[in-house]
Amino acid sequence: MLLMGIDPGLKNIGWGIIKVNDNRVKLVNYGCIETESSDSISVRLGHIYSEVCSLVKNHKPREVAVEELFFAKNTKSALSVAQARGAIMLALDHSSISVFEYTPLEIKQALVGYGRAAKEQVQFMVKQFLALKNIPKPDHASDALAAVLCHKNSRNMKNILT
Repeated sequence: MLLMGIDPGLKNIGWGIIKVNDNRVKLVNYGCIETESSDSISVRLGHIYSEVCSLVKNHKPREVAVEELFFAKNTKSALSVAQARGAIMLALDHSSISVFEYTPLEIKQALVGYGRAAKEQVQFMVKQFLALKNIPKPDHASDALAAVLCHKNSRNMKNILT
């Protein structure tokens, strides 16, 4: 079964796809959707929408994990990311795919065992779980892989408990 993770943003949207077979995990692909800051917001959101639709169409994941927003201070940045997240969620809804949302705290807890773990600790665990030689770059792609690994772990726990 293929699972996908998405790290929302306006300039850079990380994505990652893993294959889960029993309890084994294999990296399929990862990358980053980029938008040009010189483009209008509508052009950028349209690009995000079409790229997410294309990823889902090409890879056909069964479920997608999307990181929830967390911003403490920068309202302008939060609004931009929220708009991008809306385009992502709309694309996923139009693709009729199951979406699961996780907070940064939940993702860190699932991968590192500590909800306030440093970004480097999470990246290291992504590398370990996927048996990679290097940490996936850019950071947004690594964050997307962290989200999908969190979802895989959550699915496992739900299966155990039911």
